Amino acid sequence: MKQFPRTNVAGISLPRMLIGTNWMLGWSHKSVPLDNMITKKYNAAESFLPMFEAYLTYGINAIMGPLGNTPVILDALKMASDKFEKEFILIDTPIINVDDTKEGRESAAAIIKRSKEINASFCLPHHSSVEQLVNKNKGTIERLDDYTSMIRENDLIPGLSAHMPELIVYSDANNYDVETYIQIYNCLGFLMQVEIEAIAGIINKAKKPVMVIKSMAAGRVTPYVALNFVWNTLRDKDMVTLGAYLPDEVHEDVEISFAALERRFPDLEGRSSPNMNQAAFG
Repeated sequence: MKQFPRTNVAGISLPRMLIGTNWMLGWSHKSVPLDNMITKKYNAAESFLPMFEAYLTYGINAIMGPLGNTPVILDALKMASDKFEKEFILIDTPIINVDDTKEGRESAAAIIKRSKEINASFCLPHHSSVEQLVNKNKGTIERLDDYTSMIRENDLIPGLSAHMPELIVYSDANNYDVETYIQIYNCLGFLMQVEIEAIAGIINKAKKPVMVIKSMAAGRVTPYVALNFVWNTLRDKDMVTLGAYLPDEVHEDVEISFAALERRFPDLEGRSSPNMNQAAFG
Protein backbone atom coordinates (compact mmCIF):
# COMPACT_ATOMS: atom_id res chain seq x y z
CA MET A 1 0.00 0.00 0.00
CA LYS A 2 1.22 3.49 -0.81
CA GLN A 3 2.89 5.03 2.22
CA PHE A 4 2.15 8.52 3.47
CA PRO A 5 4.91 11.15 3.03
CA ARG A 6 7.16 11.73 6.02
CA THR A 7 9.07 14.60 7.52
CA ASN A 8 11.79 14.91 10.14
CA VAL A 9 11.50 16.46 13.60
CA ALA A 10 14.64 16.57 15.75
CA GLY A 11 16.04 13.54 13.97
CA ILE A 12 12.82 11.49 14.25
CA SER A 13 11.04 10.45 11.06
CA LEU A 14 7.34 11.24 11.37
CA PRO A 15 4.48 10.73 8.93
CA ARG A 16 3.04 14.04 7.80
CA MET A 17 -0.33 12.74 8.97
CA LEU A 18 -0.50 12.05 12.70
CA ILE A 19 -3.12 9.95 14.49
CA GLY A 20 -5.50 12.14 16.46
CA THR A 21 -7.21 10.82 19.57
CA ASN A 22 -10.24 13.00 20.31
CA TRP A 23 -12.64 10.81 18.34
CA MET A 24 -11.37 7.69 20.12
CA LEU A 25 -11.17 9.12 23.63
CA GLY A 26 -14.51 10.93 23.80
CA TRP A 27 -13.74 14.59 23.14
CA SER A 28 -16.02 15.40 20.23
CA HIS A 29 -16.13 19.18 20.83
CA LYS A 30 -19.78 18.91 19.82
CA SER A 31 -22.04 17.39 22.49
CA VAL A 32 -22.18 15.12 25.50
CA PRO A 33 -24.19 12.49 23.57
CA LEU A 34 -21.45 12.34 20.95
CA ASP A 35 -18.79 12.11 23.65
CA ASN A 36 -20.71 9.19 25.14
CA MET A 37 -21.12 7.56 21.72
CA ILE A 38 -17.33 7.61 21.28
CA THR A 39 -16.48 6.22 24.71
CA LYS A 40 -19.14 3.53 24.35
CA LYS A 41 -17.51 2.33 21.12
CA TYR A 42 -13.90 2.64 22.33
CA ASN A 43 -14.25 1.13 25.77
CA ALA A 44 -11.59 -1.61 25.61
CA ALA A 45 -8.16 -2.02 24.06
CA GLU A 46 -9.46 -4.43 21.39
CA SER A 47 -11.90 -1.85 20.06
CA PHE A 48 -9.05 0.39 18.89
CA LEU A 49 -7.35 -2.24 16.74
CA PRO A 50 -9.29 -1.68 13.46
CA MET A 51 -8.52 2.05 13.68
CA PHE A 52 -4.81 1.54 14.26
CA GLU A 53 -4.68 -1.04 11.46
CA ALA A 54 -6.21 1.49 9.06
CA TYR A 55 -3.60 4.14 9.90
CA LEU A 56 -0.71 1.66 9.81
CA THR A 57 -1.75 0.56 6.31
CA TYR A 58 -0.27 3.86 5.08
CA GLY A 59 2.72 3.96 7.41
CA ILE A 60 0.98 6.44 9.71
CA ASN A 61 2.56 5.33 12.98
CA ALA A 62 2.70 8.48 15.15
CA ILE A 63 -0.06 9.33 17.61
CA MET A 64 -0.73 12.54 19.54
CA GLY A 65 -2.67 13.15 22.72
CA PRO A 66 -2.56 13.15 26.54
CA LEU A 67 -1.48 9.53 26.37
CA GLY A 68 0.09 9.21 29.79
CA ASN A 69 -3.22 9.51 31.61
CA THR A 70 -5.34 7.37 29.24
CA PRO A 71 -4.45 3.73 30.08
CA VAL A 72 -6.95 2.23 27.63
CA ILE A 73 -5.21 3.72 24.61
CA LEU A 74 -1.78 2.72 25.93
CA ASP A 75 -3.03 -0.86 26.24
CA ALA A 76 -4.46 -0.62 22.72
CA LEU A 77 -1.18 0.67 21.29
CA LYS A 78 0.74 -2.19 22.89
CA MET A 79 -1.77 -4.69 21.55
CA ALA A 80 -1.67 -3.15 18.05
CA SER A 81 2.12 -3.03 18.03
CA ASP A 82 2.29 -6.72 18.89
CA LYS A 83 -0.45 -7.75 16.47
CA PHE A 84 0.70 -5.74 13.45
CA GLU A 85 4.43 -5.83 14.26
CA LYS A 86 4.73 -2.06 13.95
CA GLU A 87 6.08 0.43 16.48
CA PHE A 88 4.20 3.62 17.28
CA ILE A 89 5.82 6.99 17.89
CA LEU A 90 4.13 8.64 20.87
CA ILE A 91 3.64 12.41 21.05
CA ASP A 92 2.47 12.98 24.60
CA THR A 93 0.69 16.22 25.56
CA PRO A 94 0.53 16.00 29.37
CA ILE A 95 -1.23 18.51 31.61
CA ILE A 96 1.38 19.70 34.10
CA ASN A 97 1.36 21.84 37.23
CA VAL A 98 3.20 25.08 36.42
CA ASP A 99 2.95 26.65 39.89
CA ASP A 100 6.20 28.36 40.83
CA THR A 101 6.54 26.29 43.99
CA LYS A 102 8.51 23.27 45.12
CA GLU A 103 5.34 21.19 45.08
CA GLY A 104 4.39 22.43 41.62
CA ARG A 105 7.77 21.58 40.14
CA GLU A 106 7.79 18.15 41.77
CA SER A 107 4.37 17.44 40.35
CA ALA A 108 5.41 18.59 36.87
CA ALA A 109 8.58 16.51 37.04
CA ALA A 110 6.58 13.41 37.95
CA ILE A 111 4.13 13.88 35.09
CA ILE A 112 6.95 14.47 32.58
CA LYS A 113 8.67 11.35 33.89
CA ARG A 114 5.46 9.50 33.13
CA SER A 115 5.89 10.46 29.46
CA LYS A 116 9.23 8.68 29.52
CA GLU A 117 7.73 5.65 31.28
CA ILE A 118 5.18 5.17 28.49
CA ASN A 119 8.01 5.32 25.92
CA ALA A 120 6.93 8.59 24.35
CA SER A 121 9.41 10.24 22.01
CA PHE A 122 7.97 13.75 22.30
CA CYS A 123 6.62 15.66 25.29
CA LEU A 124 4.61 18.78 24.47
CA PRO A 125 3.00 20.14 27.64
CA HIS A 126 -0.68 20.83 27.14
CA HIS A 127 -1.68 24.31 26.04
CA SER A 128 -3.78 24.80 29.18
CA SER A 129 -0.60 24.51 31.24
CA VAL A 130 1.90 26.41 29.12
CA GLU A 131 -0.39 29.33 28.37
CA GLN A 132 -0.42 30.18 32.09
CA LEU A 133 3.23 31.18 31.66
CA VAL A 134 2.74 33.64 28.79
CA ASN A 135 3.62 37.28 29.45
CA LYS A 136 2.30 39.31 26.54
CA ASN A 137 3.82 42.51 27.91
CA LYS A 138 7.34 41.07 27.77
CA GLY A 139 6.77 38.73 24.85
CA THR A 140 8.01 35.77 26.89
CA ILE A 141 6.95 32.39 28.23
CA GLU A 142 8.08 32.64 31.84
CA ARG A 143 10.05 29.71 33.29
CA LEU A 144 9.55 27.61 30.18
CA ASP A 145 13.17 26.50 30.44
CA ASP A 146 12.34 24.79 33.76
CA TYR A 147 10.03 22.40 31.94
CA THR A 148 11.98 21.90 28.73
CA SER A 149 14.96 20.98 30.94
CA MET A 150 12.84 18.39 32.73
CA ILE A 151 11.81 17.02 29.35
CA ARG A 152 15.43 16.80 28.14
CA GLU A 153 16.50 15.16 31.40
CA ASN A 154 14.10 12.34 30.58
CA ASP A 155 15.56 11.96 27.06
CA LEU A 156 12.37 13.31 25.52
CA ILE A 157 12.04 15.83 22.70
CA PRO A 158 10.42 19.09 23.89
CA GLY A 159 7.71 20.96 22.05
CA LEU A 160 4.82 23.31 22.75
CA SER A 161 1.11 22.67 22.42
CA ALA A 162 -0.40 26.01 21.42
CA HIS A 163 -3.95 27.22 21.15
CA MET A 164 -2.62 30.72 21.77
CA PRO A 165 -0.58 31.54 18.63
CA GLU A 166 1.76 33.80 20.59
CA LEU A 167 3.45 30.68 21.96
CA ILE A 168 5.06 30.04 18.58
CA VAL A 169 6.05 33.67 18.08
CA TYR A 170 7.53 34.10 21.56
CA SER A 171 9.29 30.75 21.48
CA ASP A 172 10.97 31.54 18.17
CA ALA A 173 11.88 35.07 19.26
CA ASN A 174 13.47 33.86 22.49
CA ASN A 175 15.09 30.73 21.06
CA TYR A 176 13.53 28.44 23.64
CA ASP A 177 14.56 24.80 23.58
CA VAL A 178 11.59 23.63 21.53
CA GLU A 179 11.68 21.32 18.49
CA THR A 180 8.09 21.44 17.27
CA TYR A 181 4.73 23.12 17.83
CA ILE A 182 1.08 22.12 17.93
CA GLN A 183 -1.29 24.77 16.57
CA ILE A 184 -5.03 24.88 15.83
CA TYR A 185 -5.57 25.51 12.12
CA ASN A 186 -8.68 25.10 9.97
CA CYS A 187 -10.57 26.89 7.21
CA LEU A 188 -13.45 27.75 9.54
CA GLY A 189 -11.37 29.52 12.17
CA PHE A 190 -12.84 27.13 14.79
CA LEU A 191 -11.18 27.72 18.21
CA MET A 192 -8.56 29.93 16.57
CA GLN A 193 -7.87 33.10 18.51
CA VAL A 194 -7.10 35.37 15.54
CA GLU A 195 -7.84 35.45 11.81
CA ILE A 196 -7.00 32.42 9.69
CA GLU A 197 -4.54 34.43 7.61
CA ALA A 198 -2.64 35.44 10.74
CA ILE A 199 -2.27 31.84 11.90
CA ALA A 200 -1.25 30.77 8.41
CA GLY A 201 1.49 33.40 8.47
CA ILE A 202 2.71 32.32 11.91
CA ILE A 203 2.88 28.68 10.84
CA ASN A 204 4.70 29.46 7.61
CA LYS A 205 7.26 31.61 9.44
CA ALA A 206 7.79 29.19 12.34
CA LYS A 207 11.39 28.11 12.83
CA LYS A 208 10.34 24.55 13.67
CA PRO A 209 7.87 22.09 12.10
CA VAL A 210 4.25 22.59 13.12
CA MET A 211 1.70 19.89 13.90
CA VAL A 212 -1.74 21.32 13.16
CA ILE A 213 -4.86 20.14 14.94
CA LYS A 214 -8.63 20.60 14.50
CA SER A 215 -8.20 20.65 10.72
CA MET A 216 -11.85 19.63 10.25
CA ALA A 217 -13.04 21.97 12.97
CA ALA A 218 -14.18 18.94 15.03
CA GLY A 219 -16.42 17.68 12.23
CA ARG A 220 -17.89 21.04 11.26
CA VAL A 221 -16.16 20.98 7.85
CA THR A 222 -16.20 18.10 5.37
CA PRO A 223 -12.92 16.23 4.88
CA TYR A 224 -12.61 17.30 1.23
CA VAL A 225 -12.84 21.00 2.06
CA ALA A 226 -10.82 20.80 5.27
CA LEU A 227 -7.94 18.71 4.01
CA ASN A 228 -7.53 20.54 0.73
CA PHE A 229 -7.22 23.74 2.72
CA VAL A 230 -4.57 22.58 5.17
CA TRP A 231 -2.42 20.58 2.76
CA ASN A 232 -2.35 23.45 0.27
CA THR A 233 -1.37 26.08 2.85
CA LEU A 234 1.21 24.23 4.96
CA ARG A 235 4.91 23.69 4.34
CA ASP A 236 6.40 20.33 3.35
CA LYS A 237 7.81 19.87 6.86
CA ASP A 238 4.50 20.49 8.67
CA MET A 239 2.05 17.80 9.78
CA VAL A 240 -1.71 17.37 10.06
CA THR A 241 -3.19 15.57 13.07
CA LEU A 242 -6.20 13.65 11.86
CA GLY A 243 -8.66 11.94 14.12
CA ALA A 244 -11.48 9.66 13.00
CA TYR A 245 -14.26 7.56 14.46
CA LEU A 246 -14.32 4.74 11.89
CA PRO A 247 -11.60 2.97 9.87
CA ASP A 248 -13.40 3.82 6.62
CA GLU A 249 -13.05 7.48 7.52
CA VAL A 250 -9.30 7.01 7.81
CA HIS A 251 -9.11 5.47 4.33
CA GLU A 252 -11.20 8.25 2.81
CA ASP A 253 -9.26 11.00 4.56
CA VAL A 254 -5.94 9.52 3.46
CA GLU A 255 -7.12 9.37 -0.16
CA ILE A 256 -8.28 13.00 -0.02
CA SER A 257 -4.93 13.96 1.48
CA PHE A 258 -2.94 12.07 -1.15
CA ALA A 259 -4.99 13.78 -3.87
CA ALA A 260 -4.43 17.22 -2.36
CA LEU A 261 -0.67 16.65 -2.16
CA GLU A 262 -0.60 15.26 -5.72
CA ARG A 263 -2.80 18.02 -7.18
CA ARG A 264 -5.53 15.70 -8.42
CA PHE A 265 -9.15 14.95 -7.66
CA PRO A 266 -9.62 12.19 -5.07
CA ASP A 267 -11.15 8.83 -5.83
CA LEU A 268 -14.28 9.09 -3.70
CA GLU A 269 -17.65 7.41 -3.60
CA GLY A 270 -20.60 9.70 -4.22
CA ARG A 271 -22.51 10.91 -1.20
CA SER A 272 -25.92 9.36 -0.73
CA SER A 273 -29.27 11.01 -1.37
CA PRO A 274 -32.92 9.84 -1.28
CA ASN A 275 -32.87 10.22 -5.07
CA MET A 276 -29.49 9.56 -6.66
CA ASN A 277 -30.94 9.84 -10.18
CA GLN A 278 -30.12 13.53 -10.44
CA ALA A 279 -27.73 15.17 -12.87
CA ALA A 280 -26.15 17.15 -10.03
CA PHE A 281 -24.86 13.89 -8.55
CA GLY A 282 -22.80 13.11 -11.66
